[in-house]
Amino acid sequence: MALPTAYLTSAKNLETILNAIKTAQAPEKFTGKFLESLEFKSPSDRLIIGVLKSLGFLTDDAKPTQRYFNFLDQTLAAKVLAEGIRDAYKDIFAININAHSFSKEELVNKFKTLSQGQLSESVLDKMALTFTALVKQADFTASPQKQPEKTSALGEEAASGKGLEKSGEPIEGTRGKVKIEGLVYNIQLVLPESRDPKVYDALFKSLREHLA
Repeated sequence: MALPTAYLTSAKNLETILNAIKTAQAPEKFTGKFLESLEFKSPSDRLIIGVLKSLGFLTDDAKPTQRYFNFLDQTLAAKVLAEGIRDAYKDIFAININAHSFSKEELVNKFKTLSQGQLSESVLDKMALTFTALVKQADFTASPQKQPEKTSALGEEAASGKGLEKSGEPIEGTRGKVKIEGLVYNIQLVLPESRDPKVYDALFKSLREHLA
């Protein structure tokens, strides 16, 4: 279950805490003492430490992560927070990519289902409270980042083929046709076992010249 176990009991200071974090120098460790230096001395405010850990802003031993440092850029802060929320609440966003638009009642029901009824109504309510409060400070207009697609090392010629079979067997996309006095010959190129792209480039160049 990809649901954070950390939550706030009150979200009234969440916005001011996040704003204070953005304008303060990052601490070596994000502790209750650091929060007090930002003028947040209530025990309920200290619960933000667990929430920041679940969002990937802090390590388990409360050291700021790269995401924390990215958050300090006020032009990116809201989007960085949205990224952290997506990661922390993966199961909710797996149900609906627009989970940030769920009402509190909808969230409570989703949390109850995902936790298989193991959490009390009070805890579910506070989890939903925390989620909705975080979402209000985040910017979800940017789409989730996708991993770039891998390209073949064989170059454009191989990329145009339908797929690479095991080494030593014919490759789709490397077949050519030669016409000789009305006859058509199919040519299949069997590539050697090599990880050097130059070997394949030379083979494709030679094949292209002979089929021209």
